[in-house]
Amino acid sequence: MTEQRPKQSSKQLSQPEYGVVLASSAGMKARDGTWLATDVWRPAVNGEPLPGPFPAILVRTPYGRLGGVGDGVESNGEFYARRGYLYVSQDVRGRFGSEGDFVLLANEGPDGYDAVEWTAALPYCDGNIGTMGTSYLAWVQNALALERPPHLRAMWINQGASNGNTSSLRHNGTLELRWLTWAVTHGTRSPEAIRDPELRERLSTAGREMYEWLRRLPWGPGKSPLEGFPVYEQWARELYEHGDAEDDDGYWLQRGLNFERYYDESADVPTVYSGGWYDSYTRATTDNYVALSPRLGHQRLLMGPWTHGDISLERRYSGDVDLGDAAPIAGNLAESRRHLMLRWFDHWLKGIDNDVADAQPVSIFVMGGGDGGKTDEGRLAHGGQWRSEATWPLEQAVATDYFLHPGGQLVAGDPASEEGGASTLVFDPEHPLPTVSANTSSLNEMLEPPERVTPPSPITLMRVMVVQGGSDQSTRPGVLGAEPPFGPLAERPDTLLFETEPLVAAMEVTGPIEVVLHASSDAPDTDLFAMVIDAYPPSEQWPDGYRLNVSDGIMRLRYRDGMAKPQPMAAGGVYEVRFPLYPTSNVFAADHRVQLLISSSSFPRFDVNPNTGEPIGRHTGTQVAKNSVHHSALHPSKVTLPVVPA
Repeated sequence: MTEQRPKQSSKQLSQPEYGVVLASSAGMKARDGTWLATDVWRPAVNGEPLPGPFPAILVRTPYGRLGGVGDGVESNGEFYARRGYLYVSQDVRGRFGSEGDFVLLANEGPDGYDAVEWTAALPYCDGNIGTMGTSYLAWVQNALALERPPHLRAMWINQGASNGNTSSLRHNGTLELRWLTWAVTHGTRSPEAIRDPELRERLSTAGREMYEWLRRLPWGPGKSPLEGFPVYEQWARELYEHGDAEDDDGYWLQRGLNFERYYDESADVPTVYSGGWYDSYTRATTDNYVALSPRLGHQRLLMGPWTHGDISLERRYSGDVDLGDAAPIAGNLAESRRHLMLRWFDHWLKGIDNDVADAQPVSIFVMGGGDGGKTDEGRLAHGGQWRSEATWPLEQAVATDYFLHPGGQLVAGDPASEEGGASTLVFDPEHPLPTVSANTSSLNEMLEPPERVTPPSPITLMRVMVVQGGSDQSTRPGVLGAEPPFGPLAERPDTLLFETEPLVAAMEVTGPIEVVLHASSDAPDTDLFAMVIDAYPPSEQWPDGYRLNVSDGIMRLRYRDGMAKPQPMAAGGVYEVRFPLYPTSNVFAADHRVQLLISSSSFPRFDVNPNTGEPIGRHTGTQVAKNSVHHSALHPSKVTLPVVPA
């Protein structure tokens, strides 16, 4: 293991005892000579930086190293420098002040290694480096950890990735379309767009037409919103067209895209993997912890009820669902999320004895237990509470099979009879199932600026395309792709619904979830989408009940035998299709039903399968598919839930 600093006796958090000075655009050169713009926040007295030496926290970002500075709120740099840390913030290659081309996730390992060692060599640094950050800022930490920089001491990876092919970039064969919207919307803030107002305006216009552009996929030559922006167009196209795990060009062998393949090379440093049950990286966060906690020392898992982004860690709601007073970090786990992270770095970078090393390794928020009413903001009062655990998955959780039966029944323990038959849906790629709400991020579009208003940046008017988090799974005005008559997704002809009888007692489901569906189709390829729903009964405040999405996932059926073995389906053949849904922790209250919704799409969250079996991302047309899910003794389709005994 990496040598750690000796412990100090204090059990207090570092206090804000210093002033702060900012060395802006200090900059460093990567090993290939590329200039990477870097700022260093330093502890100071009377406006003069102190010689230190101090430990450092490094953040590498594609969103601007000075994000949040000057908005009247204390920045991360100020927060940590006041408490005796250097805070080093760097624009990744090809973004904002840094030179080079931005190629999604391609250079973050070597550049990250160089940044850690450059920081450690600063004369006012003591050589103890921690890293932190969310989303892309978490990807870069995973990538640099594979390079094992000698001075890396601790990490806080918030909402980061694992294997980008099975979730986070693509998802079991489908593309998470948020990356195409990211390329367009955040492309407006690229150095190329800033230098070229015409390119910037084209991207901004495309951002305002984002939904229509996604409906036009695949994008061909001269028919792309990224036309005239070759660097971004190239990496976006490569991501869209690479589904197979072992393409001839080794796309998914890239260390920046697939950390799972290189787990044995990851640096052995204390690490927190934090995420949310409604985040786009839910599965990847828990996958990282499960894989690395037996290999490495002092690995921790923190899973809240949150959606994506730093600010969500301080909210009591996720989408249209209120999780109660206990949901935010502030006032529950610490004074704020910054103070919780500070406690971690105080121990591993400063050696402060604050019992961090002795705490239970797993902290989870168990959703549910609220009164089910409607808050003043119009949200479902779902509730929840925090709990510490020794393991993940939980040792006490019992994998319980719920089998699909004819007539839409979901039955614990017993498959259907030999005559169970099949249920069929009709999937038209021209009319995909609308995504009402989901575990997503960066799935954005941009709005027209108000008349006579010039926004400081195009993304000032950026908004999410679907609800991030939980919501009633029913279409309504404002849901993209939804048309009257509005109503529950389960009433559409492209869905199947299976449900339990009302529960006689509350049931906690905590852990990973898997579906096994025996499927047939008259198309050579299609998708299966599955969603677990906590179905509230009708009430005075919710006259039609409430269908709360708890967990979901999708599988492109050509990959049913593995991501490296795409195989077409034969008409009339019945195939076992097994895939994981996102993990969760939720209490289904008495009188609620557990529902399993099955469809063949969820758009615009995932790209739509044309059902033709043509090469990924290069189809020339679409066809309607009749997709059947079989439920009998011979073909026992099921969902497996991790049930925690009362």
